[in-house]
Amino acid sequence: MASDRIFGLVALITAVAYLAAASQIQTNPFSGEFLPKLFPFMIGSVAAICALTMVFKPDPDPDWPGPKTWGAMAVAVLVLAIYAVLLKPLGFIAPTAVAAGVLSYQISPRRLPALASGIGLSLGLFVLFKYALGLGNIVAYRVPTWSGLWDAISILIPFVGH
Repeated sequence: MASDRIFGLVALITAVAYLAAASQIQTNPFSGEFLPKLFPFMIGSVAAICALTMVFKPDPDPDWPGPKTWGAMAVAVLVLAIYAVLLKPLGFIAPTAVAAGVLSYQISPRRLPALASGIGLSLGLFVLFKYALGLGNIVAYRVPTWSGLWDAISILIPFVGH
């Protein structure tokens, strides 16, 4: 109950800050363009209403997951961070296959289906993004250089990154 109220207050402060930032968007009243300002106001208003709901009507105290679940979530966050960093130097297919395979293995710890899921998801998403959606800037694979890999990985190391 207290955790919902604390999160609701943080979300409310964030929503108010978002609305304040949205109010600074410059629009031309003579051109009829109001969407650049209206859409952020709608998002901020919905976020504020949701935050107020959490503050005034919190759920009962949750049952927090155990250490094993927190560890699995930490591994998933680490895998996704490494995936995001290696996407540019290695291209789309290899990092996506590895990340999807590791996350699939976490869901169901069977090696062969996890490997097949990773490869299938990687190739399927590549075809979808590149050809079905026409996102031409996706590179299938790149031959990495040591300097390119170090530049990418150094982002994850505090005080060494860019």
